[in-house]
Amino acid sequence: MGSAATLFAVAACGSSNNADKTSPVSATATPAPASPVKLGVVLLGTRAGPYVQGDRTGISTALVVDGQVYLVDCGQSSVWQYHRAGLKFAALKNIFITHLHADHVADYNNFFMLGGSTDVRVADGVSAPVQVYGPGSAGGLPPAFGGADPPVASPGDPTPGLADLTRRCNEAFAYSNNVLMRDTGLQDTSAIAVVHEIALPEVGASYTDTAPATAPFPVMTDDHVQVTATLVPHGPVFPSFAFRFDTEYGAVTFSGDTTNSENLVQLARGSQLLVHEAINTEGGILSPAAQSHMRESHTPVQQVGTIAAGADVPTLVLSHIADFGPTATVDPAQWTRWAQQGYSGEVIIGNDLQSITLR
Repeated sequence: MGSAATLFAVAACGSSNNADKTSPVSATATPAPASPVKLGVVLLGTRAGPYVQGDRTGISTALVVDGQVYLVDCGQSSVWQYHRAGLKFAALKNIFITHLHADHVADYNNFFMLGGSTDVRVADGVSAPVQVYGPGSAGGLPPAFGGADPPVASPGDPTPGLADLTRRCNEAFAYSNNVLMRDTGLQDTSAIAVVHEIALPEVGASYTDTAPATAPFPVMTDDHVQVTATLVPHGPVFPSFAFRFDTEYGAVTFSGDTTNSENLVQLARGSQLLVHEAINTEGGILSPAAQSHMRESHTPVQQVGTIAAGADVPTLVLSHIADFGPTATVDPAQWTRWAQQGYSGEVIIGNDLQSITLR
């Protein structure tokens, strides 16, 4: 796909906090140097939750290793952000989905249906096979908050896993796909994704016990990375994964959506970079249901530093972020102070299209 340096030629939105020339990583707000990037991260979208707002797009992160792109989550607008970041669709051969909340898969099918809608013989585009790894079926639904009795969507199969989600998307867009193949000679975009629902270790996990103590377990290995995962607690969502990517240049761990988790600390220990979610609710006014969700599903920014310290990582990047305080605005200086409580490493408050070079 050419020089990997082209992958980091997009200016970061906003500042990169506490970065200096001695830092183990470089969070750039200017075009990258001409030398190829061996290991780097591009924050395509950094917004937490399904809320539609103008300042950030949906959660999605690209890990780039020697020109190969490993995509973690596919939030809203991530296909467009992928293109804006200068990433090549031809380099995308692996996607990892942490869990099946809509804000993590809103653009998932678009990477195939839209990113693959080119003649890849003459133009850049996603082509088969793309290996996709993510959750299987939850196996059941939890009780509703406060004893409520909401309706059940798709009662015949209310907890589809990633394979069924992919199949149903292909079925829903079959007409468009069929017409385009006949009208323009484009590839069959429904055949691009090869889905692997991640097998869980025998730790007694279920939709009623979502993240018991779990040692890191293998997901996949290729010539560039070794990927391991663990279960993390994200409210009633099951399964919900954190992923670690080990490369010859260092390791990067992605928390996914999680509360404070010893499973995550164990997985991330010794990584060069931890990309972790965070929220702020101090001074905010949330409904009881929203307060319960935030408490049981997410990590306060005031606590994330102790997690990074426990994992012994030199650099902490916050993504999948939202502030539910009085101003509903992420203040990078304040958030940095909060995240550094109990942590002496570097803190980067992530922004859309920010690139972070490790090697």
